[in-house]
Amino acid sequence: MKPNVVVLSLGGTIAMADKGGAGVAPGLTAEMLVAAVPQLAEVATVEAASFRQLPSPEIGFDDLFALAREITARLEGGARGVVVTQGTDTMEESAFVLDRIVTADGPVVITGAMRNPTMAGPDGPANLLNAVRVAVHEAARGLGAMVVMNDDIHAARYVQKSHTNSPAAFRSTPVGPIGWIAEGTPRILLRPAERYSIALPAAPGDASVALLTVTLGDDGRLIDQVLEAGYGGLVLEATGGGHVPAAIADKLEQALRHIPVVFASRTGRGETQRRTYDFPGSEMDLLRRGLIGAGWLDGLKARLLLTLLLRAGADRETIGESFAAWLTPLAPR
Repeated sequence: MKPNVVVLSLGGTIAMADKGGAGVAPGLTAEMLVAAVPQLAEVATVEAASFRQLPSPEIGFDDLFALAREITARLEGGARGVVVTQGTDTMEESAFVLDRIVTADGPVVITGAMRNPTMAGPDGPANLLNAVRVAVHEAARGLGAMVVMNDDIHAARYVQKSHTNSPAAFRSTPVGPIGWIAEGTPRILLRPAERYSIALPAAPGDASVALLTVTLGDDGRLIDQVLEAGYGGLVLEATGGGHVPAAIADKLEQALRHIPVVFASRTGRGETQRRTYDFPGSEMDLLRRGLIGAGWLDGLKARLLLTLLLRAGADRETIGESFAAWLTPLAPR
């Protein structure tokens, strides 16, 4: 008997259709997506269900929390793996969240398309077929959430969308893809060191986190707006290894009296420094003031991690320990 795989669709480019407007819009169900790829029957017994029908910018945390519960139920119910189809704009964020809150060993594979079905050479069918291939592969168990696009297999913690429309839009930083699909066979060569799960309560809190980027000549006035708007936390994409103007450092220290503040690098690659520069607004100055370094997590992922920790009820000490753990994955916690 072939293994069982569940395909849950959220919408996105892979599910777009010509509905008579100026452009395409979400219109294809999960059943339609599966029916368009008859080769799936050679790989698994596939059950399809439309979980949402949204363009990816409309997906929110509550949608992902509900999706995680559905994924867990499907895996506990006997599915070998679960494939999620969605738009690519927020795919890296959905994957990161699911990787934190789904603790089952069964593979969770997120995929989609860069070219919608009305275009020449749509990539959705091939991506869906490869995602199901990965979902049934024994080596994929225990890896958490993955993104499969353009024949590459990415771990959710590393994956980034790096191009607006290329089929090769996805890359993994800092380590590259953990595998690929060759002649229909998944090749998984790397395994992340630890899962970093976050246990959410039955009714997660509603804390939200703002994300700001420091730019040349920035005076930090948006930091005041973050506090006035009632955000529960702030992630600041600083320049270089974690540097801001001195005036912004003062504003961040004031913000710390009310909310936790994390600084990441706006470069998107490398990690925030800890002991290289010592001037007002440097990484050493920010750490002394009480800010938390994001390490190699970029601003998007740091915001997601801080949001999940706040919604799980974590205090500031726990938040600091959680971010630090990403830099020391083999240390006991």
